[in-house]
Amino acid sequence: MQTRVLKPTEEAIAEAAQLLRQGELVAFPTETVYGLGANALDPEAVPKIFAAKGRPNDNPLIVHIGTLEAVQPLCYVDERARALMNAFWPGPLTILLPKKPIIPAVTNAGLPSVAIRMPSHPVALKLLRACGVPVAAPSANTSGRPSPTTAAHVLDDLNGKLSLILDGGACDVGVESTVVDMTAKVPTIVRPGGITLEMLQTVLSDARVADSVMRPLRKDEKAVSPGMMYRHYAPKGQLTLVKGGPDRVREVCQRLYTQAVADGKKTRVLVLEEHAPLYDGCETLTIGSLERPESIARELFAALRRMDDEEVQVMLCEAVPSEGIGLAIMNRMYRAAAFHVLEV
Repeated sequence: MQTRVLKPTEEAIAEAAQLLRQGELVAFPTETVYGLGANALDPEAVPKIFAAKGRPNDNPLIVHIGTLEAVQPLCYVDERARALMNAFWPGPLTILLPKKPIIPAVTNAGLPSVAIRMPSHPVALKLLRACGVPVAAPSANTSGRPSPTTAAHVLDDLNGKLSLILDGGACDVGVESTVVDMTAKVPTIVRPGGITLEMLQTVLSDARVADSVMRPLRKDEKAVSPGMMYRHYAPKGQLTLVKGGPDRVREVCQRLYTQAVADGKKTRVLVLEEHAPLYDGCETLTIGSLERPESIARELFAALRRMDDEEVQVMLCEAVPSEGIGLAIMNRMYRAAAFHVLEV
């Protein structure tokens, strides 16, 4: 199969919509990352997503819609969920709700809930409204790899495995949507993202964060949301996350860097903008600013992919505070490092 990359003109969006209606795969930009879409209601189309990504079929998919009205046939919505939709849709918030029978088991891994989101990216909204069907769309990458934030990332991973990529430029948020479980006793974030706990609590004051966000799934624990695997978003080399005071983190990173280089391994230190001048003698890559944590979210996956392009074997990365969007950043870092974390 030849994969074409097109700018999102009206004609290209119409073609992409037709492909989705015909049961084909299309990649498209959202404000978070690029999605790999198929008709969520087509039990023959959805398995193509798992095949293209090499994704385990027990990992549920997020269903994307283009209008508020489109949610009603898919799931049961209460007043509290409706309040979240009114506050944060369109936007980077996915809501887990009790599913209706129309959702095929292959789309939601046979769970009693389904994950629903309305993205805010104008290309995504135009596509969803043009195709007229809900679209199941995980990140458009090989399963386990850093998520794609440009069309080039999608092509690198999935060339020949889908019909069309709509190139809408780089994604603004850079990490996947927040997933909040509204089937739980209290609203519970099971995957942090661009909508923070503090933002959710302005609408639902009892919202909380699941303890699974910052730990691996326990044995036999079911993933109710994407992004809960032990090793996910991962580069090909070994990533180690280093947590602690800046001086101690720098000291440990420099020691481990020197040791890895002496062992003949291509090594980089991923550092925050404010700390870059401290790493004299190390090859570094800046991943954003502590003063603008949203810049770290936006750059993180692109930085990990750059490390793959440069065939870096050992990566040492500074941790960030787990407040606000920092929780989403650390959630991704923990899984990208397969929980290889040094507390110093």
